[in-house]
Amino acid sequence: MVGNGLDPAVVVEFAAAYATGCGPEPIVVGHDGRVSAQVFVNAVLAGVTATGRDALLVDATATPTLGRLVRDQGASGGIQISASHNPARYNGLKFFQPAGMVLSPAEGRAVLERLERKEFGWAPWDALGRVRRLEDPDDAHLNQVLKIVDVDAIRRRKFSVVLDACHGAGGRLGAALLHALGCATVLLGGIADGLYDHPPEPTEANLHAFSAIVPATGAAVGFAQDPDADRLAIVDENGRYIGEELTLALAAQRRLSQAKGPVVLNLSTSRVTEEIARSLGCPVHRTPVGEIHVVEKMRGEKAILGGEGNGGVIDPRVGFVRDSFVAMALVLDLLASTQEPLSKLVDRLPTLAMVKDQYPLGQGGSNVSALWDQIVAANPEATADRRDGLRLDWSDRWAHVRASNTEPVVRVITEAGSQAEARALADEIGRWVTSRAEAHS
Repeated sequence: MVGNGLDPAVVVEFAAAYATGCGPEPIVVGHDGRVSAQVFVNAVLAGVTATGRDALLVDATATPTLGRLVRDQGASGGIQISASHNPARYNGLKFFQPAGMVLSPAEGRAVLERLERKEFGWAPWDALGRVRRLEDPDDAHLNQVLKIVDVDAIRRRKFSVVLDACHGAGGRLGAALLHALGCATVLLGGIADGLYDHPPEPTEANLHAFSAIVPATGAAVGFAQDPDADRLAIVDENGRYIGEELTLALAAQRRLSQAKGPVVLNLSTSRVTEEIARSLGCPVHRTPVGEIHVVEKMRGEKAILGGEGNGGVIDPRVGFVRDSFVAMALVLDLLASTQEPLSKLVDRLPTLAMVKDQYPLGQGGSNVSALWDQIVAANPEATADRRDGLRLDWSDRWAHVRASNTEPVVRVITEAGSQAEARALADEIGRWVTSRAEAHS
């Protein structure tokens, strides 16, 4: 939280610890629209240039755009200042590899170790880095997104679209993309000032007012970004919240109609996308939760699409970062190619219901392997995957239970053919978690 654990002095050292492990090439620095961004931009620039690296500053820019810039500029890395979908009181740093994707777990640990050891490669006065601005940072990203869809077909439909950029970094490129696709756009929260009109996570509860605006304007679709524009939630023409889980499913439906190939999802992502892929003869691979795990598997399997159920779509033709612009373009391309309203396309998707719960972890909570053992023993008919907590799969339902990496909680996610079945399974798993917490209290 800003002012309570996150301050400029901490950020200078984090940036220096990261830059010390980078090559000699420049480092791209950007941020979302948070109020605290300017304070931490200066701290990051100080940490980077003090190690002798030049900084390429792009100001308020979407996270997937920054990932592309790192690669396109031949940079040694990148730092995005953002707390993603979290409330305004938070901020954070996201570090990138030269290939334009976030750090691997091993690389992240190396940064933390340098920070703990105060191992900073401070440069002498005559070898300090310089700061220069990159003009028109969105152009290459925009052009690449346009290459993956049928622009003329979308333009002929003259879609009306409502875009909620949440006063974050996605408004500028989002508006430019929709304009290039011939859409009549109502842009909400397009100024990247961090003055959020609603809590920034694009959930159904937070987008209640936005969902009403979409049918009121006669729009074909409503798109809602999180503040750094790597996630996208969708509202149909009737004002129905389609959500984040189905963003990836709709993108997959369009992408897999263009080409067949492997798809990569994390263990907490809905089976809807998996069922679409398998029905089209495409293999599906699951990974632990976390963007980098999905990306590394995509690269290894030469996947044509990947992502997470939080509205994050990854298309390697554009980059290896979750990308709301890719998601918007593919959904509009799907609408143009099918000539059907979004509501009908969604109604034909596999019908599954999901429940997401969380429970206190309890005392001595870091070692939860015994809890996983108990749950597995109680469900011998299910297939167990223990790469990231515990996922249990049955033919008609699944459950994923894992300890959070950032909070003292256990997250329980279930999916089944009906809300009642998903709720019952979540409650069953929740009782195991609760009994363990009570035993350690």
